Amino acid sequence: MPLREHFDIPSTLIYLNTPGNGLLPKESHQWRLEREKDFYDPKGFLRDQQPAFIDNVRAQIASSFDTAVERVFCTPNFSFGFSTLIDRMPRNLHFLLLEEDYPSLNYPIINRGLGHSFISVTANLEEDILHAIDKHRPDVLLLSLVQYINGLKIDLNFIKKLKISRPDLIIIGDGTQVLGTEPINFDESGFDALGTSGYKWLLSGYGNGFLLLSEQLKDLISKTTGTPPAPKEAMWSQKSLLQTIFEPGHQDTLAFGTLAQSLKFLQNIGLNSIQSYLSQILNFTYGELENRGLLLPIIAQRESRSALINIQIPPERYQELLNAGVRCFPRGTGIRIGIHLYNTLDDVQQLLAIIDRNNIK
Repeated sequence: MPLREHFDIPSTLIYLNTPGNGLLPKESHQWRLEREKDFYDPKGFLRDQQPAFIDNVRAQIASSFDTAVERVFCTPNFSFGFSTLIDRMPRNLHFLLLEEDYPSLNYPIINRGLGHSFISVTANLEEDILHAIDKHRPDVLLLSLVQYINGLKIDLNFIKKLKISRPDLIIIGDGTQVLGTEPINFDESGFDALGTSGYKWLLSGYGNGFLLLSEQLKDLISKTTGTPPAPKEAMWSQKSLLQTIFEPGHQDTLAFGTLAQSLKFLQNIGLNSIQSYLSQILNFTYGELENRGLLLPIIAQRESRSALINIQIPPERYQELLNAGVRCFPRGTGIRIGIHLYNTLDDVQQLLAIIDRNNIK
């Protein structure tokens, strides 16, 4: 599966920092260069075609994640989409949050003074969530599909079963550290809302993301918002009520076009194929790190594993890895890496050789 050739990665670089910022495929980069040139050509008409262009982006997102286009909302990033969402939900809802989850999930609940309870992230996260639901009776479960510091991944089958057993529970997920690594069927996922930013595993650069909403949550937002009069201006006459909420103003067609291009790239390869490719490398990586005692205990105990790994190397050794050509990032008690489709088994073997040679433990 020769995928590295689609990216401009110097042979001297081991790029493992996708959890911080993914790389842009050559095809997407070339599209951007041509698009920007044409867009700002005063003789051209691209600037007048923004609404239809964003419609096509929505359709590409819907196709990529198996949902209806009416459930897709283009947002500049996860944080904007999520904050807008909770501002349109009833204020008397009680949220169940995970300790040390991504600040863009937890802090908007806290700074709005909304009711919430925390649970610790342990190796038995799914069981802990069930106990916490019985104890706190939350209206909303809010979590990242993969924890951004330690890489713990929620069992996605657990979410499906949870929604079936507790249909009234609203489940909201941040998929920024997952989408792009495996197939996700939103309509069957159990999530009522699934949002993401595009600049990490979706390989789309900054300024783009999206929010997917279930019919159940769309109805709740509509009831909370009421029935304000529809916009009278022609430029907004085709917008739905929720589009006026989540997609106000003009959208950046360069940013969202890049997202659409990268989604086409991922679809052409096949998200099933990407998942299979990553699984082979990850099985080897987890095994080697576990043999060296470099996995967090809560990760070593779990079957559900992500492409984001926190290697238990002292964070102060980060500069040594950078000097050796390894792009990574210190997080928590270790160094965070990510394995994506442009990585190879050789990348991992080189990383392990650097760790062993320099006794970085």
